[in-house]
Amino acid sequence: MSDGADLLRARGLRVTRPRLAVLEVLTRGGHLEVDDIVRRVRDRLDSVSVQGVYDVLGALSQAGLARRIEPAGRPALFEARVGDNHHHIVCRICGTIEDVDCAVGARPCLDPGSVTGFVVDEAEVTFWGLCPRCQAPGEQPN
Repeated sequence: MSDGADLLRARGLRVTRPRLAVLEVLTRGGHLEVDDIVRRVRDRLDSVSVQGVYDVLGALSQAGLARRIEPAGRPALFEARVGDNHHHIVCRICGTIEDVDCAVGARPCLDPGSVTGFVVDEAEVTFWGLCPRCQAPGEQPN
């Protein structure tokens, strides 16, 4: 668990059991709702409050160790993939969400055109469609 502790220290955060547990849950991958993170953290710790997990997620996000994404009409999701300006694609039927790498090279998603005075360092793009499973006839979830 020293890797997580080292990451926290490198970002100026105190090392606590809840922070280590949330960081471990996030680094296992996925785009997770807070309730799912709480459930997984409680499997690792004796007890942790929902507010405690929100506080940890806020600290991790602010330190650049977690990313909060909010697809329209969905609760906030958190992931550990940070710092690479990737985007997301969401299935309109089942809600599956996947990462989409940003364009390589010129990174056109970071050029807003005629906006003046801004220095853009990140763009959030959400693509919407149907995942392969929901495209198959008779395979859509209820």
